Amino acid sequence: MPAAERRERVRALLDSVRAEGRTSLTAPEGKVLADAYGIAVPGERLARDVDEAVAHAARFEGPVVMKVVSPDILHKTDAGGVVVGVEGAEDVRAAFHRIVDNARAYAPTARVDGVQVQELLPSGPDAREVIVGAVTDPTFGKVVAFGLGGVLVEVLKDVTFRLAPVDAGEAASMLDSIGAAEVLHGVRGTAPVDRGALAEQIRRVSQLVTDFPEIAEVDLNPVIATPRGALAADVRVILGDRAPEERHTYTRAEILASMRRLMQPRSVAVIGASNEPGKIGNSVMRNLIDGGFPGEIHPVNPKADDILGRKAYRSVTDVPGEVDVAVFAIPAAFVAKALEDVGRKGIPNAVLIPSGFAETGEQALQDEIVAIGRRHGVRLLGPNIYGYYSTWQDLCATFCTPYDVKGGVALTSQSGGIGMAVLGFARTTKTGVSAIVGLGNKSDLDEDDLLTWFGEDPRTQCIAMHLEDLKDGRAFVEAARATVPKKPVVVLKAGRTAAGARAAGSHTGALAGDDAVYDDVLRQAGVIRAPGLAEMLEYARALPVLPTPRGDNVVIITGAGGSGVLLSDAVTDNGLRLMEIPPDLDAAFRAFIPPFGAAGNPVDITGGEPPSTYEATIRVGMEDPRVHALVLGYWHTIVTPPMVFAELTARVIAEFHERGIDKPVVASLAGDVEVEEACQYLYERGVVAYPYTTEKPVEVLGAKYRWARAAGLLGGGR
Repeated sequence: MPAAERRERVRALLDSVRAEGRTSLTAPEGKVLADAYGIAVPGERLARDVDEAVAHAARFEGPVVMKVVSPDILHKTDAGGVVVGVEGAEDVRAAFHRIVDNARAYAPTARVDGVQVQELLPSGPDAREVIVGAVTDPTFGKVVAFGLGGVLVEVLKDVTFRLAPVDAGEAASMLDSIGAAEVLHGVRGTAPVDRGALAEQIRRVSQLVTDFPEIAEVDLNPVIATPRGALAADVRVILGDRAPEERHTYTRAEILASMRRLMQPRSVAVIGASNEPGKIGNSVMRNLIDGGFPGEIHPVNPKADDILGRKAYRSVTDVPGEVDVAVFAIPAAFVAKALEDVGRKGIPNAVLIPSGFAETGEQALQDEIVAIGRRHGVRLLGPNIYGYYSTWQDLCATFCTPYDVKGGVALTSQSGGIGMAVLGFARTTKTGVSAIVGLGNKSDLDEDDLLTWFGEDPRTQCIAMHLEDLKDGRAFVEAARATVPKKPVVVLKAGRTAAGARAAGSHTGALAGDDAVYDDVLRQAGVIRAPGLAEMLEYARALPVLPTPRGDNVVIITGAGGSGVLLSDAVTDNGLRLMEIPPDLDAAFRAFIPPFGAAGNPVDITGGEPPSTYEATIRVGMEDPRVHALVLGYWHTIVTPPMVFAELTARVIAEFHERGIDKPVVASLAGDVEVEEACQYLYERGVVAYPYTTEKPVEVLGAKYRWARAAGLLGGGR
C-alpha cells in the first residue's frame, strides 16, 4: 500500500474514533491499522451475532480463538471475554454466549459490538510468545518496546526500548538486548525464530506511532514468533487525550553563540552585589575578584556607591559597555523586574542563583521570568543554583568555595548538594576541570545546551552530568549523539521509579517512565550511565587519563592468585573480554615467571617475585599488538615495595608512550597504607590505579570500552 494511502486510511479511522469520544480502538479497528502498516496478524472476522460466529469459524481450518469486541473493555481476559481453542458449531455458539454474558456482567454499561473470531495461532515448542509495543514516554516521547510476552511482561520486565522510529538494524539489535535473548536463537533442540519477521514487526509499529503522534500506546501482545514468521495475536491501540506541548527550541548556532558568552565572558555584572560578609552577593563578588577573573566586574546595588573597591551601579542599565553575563544574587520576588533591565541592556545570559521559584511551588513566578527572558532573548541558567565555574577563564561565579585546578573534565549537577560533592571530589583527587555548572530548576538552559557547548569546547575532554530528570529527552539524545564520537559523556540519572505505570492502559504502557527506558535510550545514544555518584566522579576522572583501546583483548598480570580471580570476575561483570593467550605469547610470559606461577590469563607471577618480574611481564603485554589493555594486580611485599612497583610501572608505560604505543592500563594495589601513595603516583602518570579494590579499576576500564564502542572506535559502533 502506498504511504499516502495508508496514512489517509489510518487518519480517517482515528478521526472517526475521536468523533465518537473514544480513546481506545476495538480489535477490528486495530486490524485496519495493522493491515495498513503491514503488521502481520492472523485471519479474523467480526461476528455480530451467533450465526455469523459459526459461519466465520467454518472459514478457518481447525480451532479458533473468540474474543469480545468492545471499546469499553480494554483487558478482555479480565472480563472473561476470551475463549481459546473453539472448534465446531456447537462450541462456537456456546463460546459466543459465554463471552457476551461475561462481558455484560463485568461491565454492564459497556458497548459490545460482537465477538472476534480469529484463526488460532501456532503453538508448540518452536513457538515463542513476545511483546512488541510502543508507548509515549514522559521524557523521550515515542519509544518502541520488545520483550517476553504474555501476562508476565509487567512482572518479569524483560523488555528493551529504543526511540521510535527504528530502522531494520536497530530493530534487530533489540532481539539480542533482552535477558532471555537466547530462547529466540533456539534452545534444547527448538528451532530459532524468524528474526527478520520479528524485527519487521518492531520497525512497522515504530513507524506507525511516528506517523501518528496522537497514538499514545500500541500493544501487540502476544506476538507468536516461530521459525516461519511472527503474528500478533492481539492489537491494542490507545489514543492520547491531548497533543504534546510544543517546546521552545534554539538552533545549534544560537546555543553555541549564547554559551560562548556565558562560558567565556569578558564582562560580568553582579545584581545584588554587597559589601556585607555572609551575603550571597558579597560571596559572588569575592570569588570573582579573588579568583582572578581578568574581565570587567560590575557590582549592581542601588544602595551602594562602591563595593569591594569597585564602582557600583543603581541598575544594570547604567553599566557602561557590553555585558556578557548578569549574575543574580537578590530575592526571588525582585528577579523579574531586574531581568527586564537585563533584557533592555541586551545582556544574553542571566545566572539565577536565588531559590523560591518552581521548587517551592512558585511556578507562576518561574513562568514569568521565562517569558521575560524569551521576550528579550536572554538565556536563563537556573534558578535555584550555586552558580558556575569556568576555570580556564579564571571565573568563579558562585557563592561556594572557589576552585582553580584547570583540566579537561566538565561537571554539571542539577542539585547544589551534589555540586558541592563534585567540587570536594575534584579538589581531593586533584581532578582538573574545565567547568562546574549548576542547573537547578532548568527553567531555560539545560543539559542539552551544556552538552552542545562542551562537545565543541576544545578544553573539555569528558563530560559528566548529574540529572534528576531530562527536560527534553530527544534533544538530549540528539546532543549526545553529536558529542559521543568526539568525547565521552557520563550521566548519573537519579530517581528510578516508574511514574507512568499507574495511568497505563496496556502492558507496554505500564512500562512508560520506567528506569529501563532511560537505561536503553541512553545506551542507544552512546552515553555511559554511572550507577552512583562515586562512579560518575571516578569515570569523569579516569576516562581522560586512559588511552582509547584498539581492540577487545584484555590481559591480567597479577602477583596474587586471589586478586587474579577477583579481577577476572570484574572483567566479565563489566562486559570485557579476557584474551585467549596464544602459545607464543604464553611462552613469552612463562620466560619470566617461576615454574610454580601460572601463565594463561590471568598471568600469575606469584607474590615473592622481584621488581624485574613485574617489569618484564608488563613489557611483554605492552609490546604485543594483540594485547589491547592491561589490568595489573599488585600485592604488597618487601621484595617489591609499593612505590618501587609504581615507579617501574610508570617508567615502562612512559617508555612505550614515547615509542607511540599507548594502551589503557589500570591497576589494583593490595597492601598496607603505602599503596595509597603509590596509586596517586601512578594516576598522575597515566595509570588508573586504586588501593584496596579489584572492582573499581576494572569498572573504569569498562566505562572506557563502552565509550569506545559507542564512538565506533572498536568496530560495530553504537
